[in-house]
Amino acid sequence: MPKYLNGHIIGIENEAPQTKRFFVKVEDVEKIEFKAGQFVTMELPIHEKRLKRMRSYSIANAPDGSNIIEFCIVYLNGGLATTFFFKDAKVGTELKFKYPAGVFTLPSVIDHDLVFICTGTGVAPFRSMIQYIFNNDIPHKNIHLIFGTRYKEGILYKKEFENLTKKHPEFKYTVTLSREEDWSGEKGYVHAVYKKEYASPRSDIRFYLCGWSMMVDEAVEHLKNMGYDDKQIRLELYG
Repeated sequence: MPKYLNGHIIGIENEAPQTKRFFVKVEDVEKIEFKAGQFVTMELPIHEKRLKRMRSYSIANAPDGSNIIEFCIVYLNGGLATTFFFKDAKVGTELKFKYPAGVFTLPSVIDHDLVFICTGTGVAPFRSMIQYIFNNDIPHKNIHLIFGTRYKEGILYKKEFENLTKKHPEFKYTVTLSREEDWSGEKGYVHAVYKKEYASPRSDIRFYLCGWSMMVDEAVEHLKNMGYDDKQIRLELYG
């Protein structure tokens, strides 16, 4: 098996003012095999040294038997990789990346409630997991997606998740904004939401955390202080 896969961008969509969706067709296989929640490491043409060309991105769609994968990428001012994606990449641009990897995935049997806590593009692996569960009728309990960002224009996949709440009563979707004044929903950081919703420790919950390291580190500390066990907390760090 070759070390790398080759692909090219077949579509680019604006998802938010500083966030784009990139659709990539994998050329080497008819079906790309991966587990919902996994990521790929790309080797991008952004530096002379190989190690500084490597960047990892979570796959934002669920495995569906095709060779199309999606990435949700936010622009970081001065970032070599995001400058490449936002300034240089276009439909037809070739990409080289390693096979999907990572252990931030769903259990084989979902016999407990899932609470997904994320900020910004940290929603990507959760979108993959949620799609996988609902598209394949995977037996599950309650699912609660808690998404945090600064302003309402930065809410990612909003209509998609809102539609899922109408189809699946066991799916709850909470958005909290930390700097938006014109907003009737939750305000502040994600921590306030799960602290309120899950104040009393329960053994039938698993928390999944994904986003910037500061948020994830703080959430782990808060959940432990609330009485939850290490085994109930899974995490994926960005940056």
